[in-house]
Amino acid sequence: MLYDHSGNRKYLTSKERKAFLNASRNQEDPSVRSFCETLAYTGARISEVLALPRARIDCAAEGVVIESLKKRRRGIFRVVPVPIELLNLLDEVHDLSSADIDPQAPLWPWCRTTAWRHVKRVMAQAGIPAAFAKPKALRHAFGVQGTQIGVSLNLLKRWLGHSRLET
Repeated sequence: MLYDHSGNRKYLTSKERKAFLNASRNQEDPSVRSFCETLAYTGARISEVLALPRARIDCAAEGVVIESLKKRRRGIFRVVPVPIELLNLLDEVHDLSSADIDPQAPLWPWCRTTAWRHVKRVMAQAGIPAAFAKPKALRHAFGVQGTQIGVSLNLLKRWLGHSRLET
């Protein structure tokens, strides 16, 4: 459902998404930028990105392996292709190949509330109206943009971690 019960859209337009990505590039803390861009380019839920360990960044396959956390059981993964620029950013900021860092440790040590605040701040800096300035709007924008560029619904369903095509 891309509109709420009052008829307001629940996603960012392409222009708003681009403004969000540009605003993320202006962050003083590079980990805020890497988090925001990972949210935008994967369509993952905020909790799924927070749980992402460096071991699940697959540079060779140019994708991010996300555990679906909204399922009734653990251990259900999906691979989402991402731009090489995001993979390079993640490597630069989080030193993905370091042998000194636990490969299962999450990339971002934040709680959900802190992550949510970072995203909201970047959205405000991007000039996104408050009604649309929600992290979930990035997830919806990912799906909408996918359909606009011709990605099959079955593939989008898999990338978003949905069980049913209707969702």
